[in-house]
Amino acid sequence: MTEIKDVFTIPRAAKYCSIHRVTLWRWVKSGELKSFHTPGGHFRILKEDLELFMRKKGMLFPFHNYSNKKKILIVDDDPMIHKLLNKILSSNGYEVEVASDGFETGSKILQFKPDLMILDLFMPGMDGFEVCKRIKTNPGASHIKILAITGFDTNENRDRIIQAGADGYLAKPVGKRTLLQNIEEIFEK
Repeated sequence: MTEIKDVFTIPRAAKYCSIHRVTLWRWVKSGELKSFHTPGGHFRILKEDLELFMRKKGMLFPFHNYSNKKKILIVDDDPMIHKLLNKILSSNGYEVEVASDGFETGSKILQFKPDLMILDLFMPGMDGFEVCKRIKTNPGASHIKILAITGFDTNENRDRIIQAGADGYLAKPVGKRTLLQNIEEIFEK
């Protein structure tokens, strides 16, 4: 679900872009900048659409958006895996968040906006296959890289998660060097 802070009015979007609102209004009216109408007839712009438009126009982002750390979301139902991966990734310069199941993952994606997700395949509720498929078929999230990690290493599981859209696959237990190397390779793709 999109949060209110991720939906812009015309004046707020113009301020975010550091341009005059008449200029932004022209882009919206011409259809160059994607927007939608509220039930009351007002224009609104999603933050992700505005930032995509800004990239295409070569515009600078507000200072608070800059981060030199890649964001990684760990999705696993095992607290020990959270702790271990968090320690490895944080000490190697990544910003890390955790989710314990597929349902929690959705809200974490909206709030944290990860660049990569380390995804366990078998969790209670929604499994990793379904999480991967939903992310990769969602235009607002399909850019997120997915590294699947499982303790149930079979050719069937590997093929199934890669077909669902995963960018990489590893079997547990995973060594620190192997994990970091695979993450770097996925980011380079």
